[in-house]
Amino acid sequence: MTSDATTTPVVFPAAPGDGEETAGLGPWAIAVKRLRRNRAALGFLALFILLVLSTILAPVWANVAGTGPSQNHLSDVISVGGKDTNVVSFDGIPIGPTWGTKFFLGADSNGRDVAVRLLYGGRNSLIIGLAAALITIVFSVMIGLIAGWFRGWVDAIISPALDVLWAFPPLLLGIALGVSLTLGGIDLGIIKLEGGSKVIPAAIIGVVAIPYLARPIRGQVLALREKEFVESARSQGAGSMRIMFSELLPNLSSTLVVFLPLLIAQAILTESALSFLGAGVQAPEASWGTMLSDGIKLIISAPHLTIVPGLMLVLTVLALNIFGDGVRDALDPRAKLRLEES
Repeated sequence: MTSDATTTPVVFPAAPGDGEETAGLGPWAIAVKRLRRNRAALGFLALFILLVLSTILAPVWANVAGTGPSQNHLSDVISVGGKDTNVVSFDGIPIGPTWGTKFFLGADSNGRDVAVRLLYGGRNSLIIGLAAALITIVFSVMIGLIAGWFRGWVDAIISPALDVLWAFPPLLLGIALGVSLTLGGIDLGIIKLEGGSKVIPAAIIGVVAIPYLARPIRGQVLALREKEFVESARSQGAGSMRIMFSELLPNLSSTLVVFLPLLIAQAILTESALSFLGAGVQAPEASWGTMLSDGIKLIISAPHLTIVPGLMLVLTVLALNIFGDGVRDALDPRAKLRLEES
């Protein structure tokens, strides 16, 4: 048994300029066609892919630079413009960008290569952001489906619990949980994580964001459960679990697709904030947040220490948000993107 979204092709109301180009197309085909015409969204998607690839290739650049993300060079002397220069001067000021293979973007106060740490730190930020977004989606879908389908006393327990979690500012709640769990670790018998594990900030960020997705999913399920295709499934003897995962879940896919890039962007921002405050990624591991925290102390004498990770963070979040907006517009039946043949 499949939902009406799959058995009967859903044709979105024609946007200006759609004409006959969308005739006979399903909703996903129309969405892809609209997204292809959104050059800004595709451009920022390409930028995000480029940023991801650069972090994946971090070991390659580290090999070229001849140093690792945590390797100190406090006492090293390198040649810059034909002149021997200390990597970190006697008054603690690191060198700026050399635009060479080594210390391409300069060094930090410990003599570590900023470019190498930037790529490794970006890898940590992106992994934590993606993991946190997936945690949010999995638990939000489960909670939203259960609360919206069963309603009654089940919803009476779940909805107030979400409201309590919603009442706390996410950053403050993340800091409180991060300080207590990241430093001390987690020991639940079956699950045991040492302090400083990157799984901990990912789990904290993922859990904190659950109410922001679970509530709209619950609302959608409440509306979908009254649709004809659900009544048809019931009449054929389908149980609650089959209806929830075979009938309702496919109809939530567009919502999840829209939320995914926005959740990743928000998770990366939250991770950077937690790491900046010492409640996220722990030294000597790098992330964009920890690099900003280290660089803020020398923002006057060595501004590259804050400008470089800050710029990477802004570009990543901006790319995800603009692409997410493009996906939302493409899936919106009232989208005003004009479809034209290439």
